[in-house]
Amino acid sequence: MEQENTVQNMPTARFWEIDAARGIAILMMITYHLLYDLVYFGVADIAVTSGFWRAFALTCACTFVFLVGLSLHISRERALQKGMTGSSLTWKYLMRGAFILALGCGITVVTWYVIGGGYILFGILHLIGLSICLSPFFFSLQKKNLIAGVIVIALSLVVTGTEGPLWLAWLGIHPAGFYSVDYEPLIPWFGIVLLGLGTGAYLYPEGRSLLQIKEPCPPVTGLLAAAGRHSLFIYIIHQPVIILVMLVAGVIPPGTLGIF
Repeated sequence: MEQENTVQNMPTARFWEIDAARGIAILMMITYHLLYDLVYFGVADIAVTSGFWRAFALTCACTFVFLVGLSLHISRERALQKGMTGSSLTWKYLMRGAFILALGCGITVVTWYVIGGGYILFGILHLIGLSICLSPFFFSLQKKNLIAGVIVIALSLVVTGTEGPLWLAWLGIHPAGFYSVDYEPLIPWFGIVLLGLGTGAYLYPEGRSLLQIKEPCPPVTGLLAAAGRHSLFIYIIHQPVIILVMLVAGVIPPGTLGIF
């Protein structure tokens, strides 16, 4: 009976504040990529790689990656409460991470074919996929992941600027002159995932929120949360949709990409 009550009392609902924050990050990403595409196709002259818009893009990426870590903590706590431990728990995240990593590799192939130079070798999806695969080895650190995260970020002081073979690009080491339109190597970005894991241990112990946040009332909050719940799908389709709209609107001529 006690075990049945424990199962019934397990938290299962999503936290709307996390979904809404992820939704905001998604909208920021779409905004930035729209501007980036306009510049890329020579339609607008905006400094998207420096100044305000560069800071805007970094804020968006940091928020998204931090929330990955936060959500991983909650997911792991709830998996433990369902009795999932040991190899089954590790396998769960290895498979989930491998799936997202495979999506990232698909984007690598597509961008290599479409844009050639500057193609996405190790972007945000590669980072998230590999981070999920690595997460089982850091779950037990709980709050100490904050320290681990700072250490990984600090390693970038050594890694950044270090030249090496292209196959080490996932670590942050690459040949001189390397360029990619989307590049988030494990160092320092995995450190931000770990900061999310550590923060989750403080704010969502055992998968329960310590935040005194009421249910959302404004409709816009619900829309943001809905976007956050479908962030992976939106991420996959948003660039093709942006380019399709630009083609239909005549902003860029047909044949610009060489594939239409």
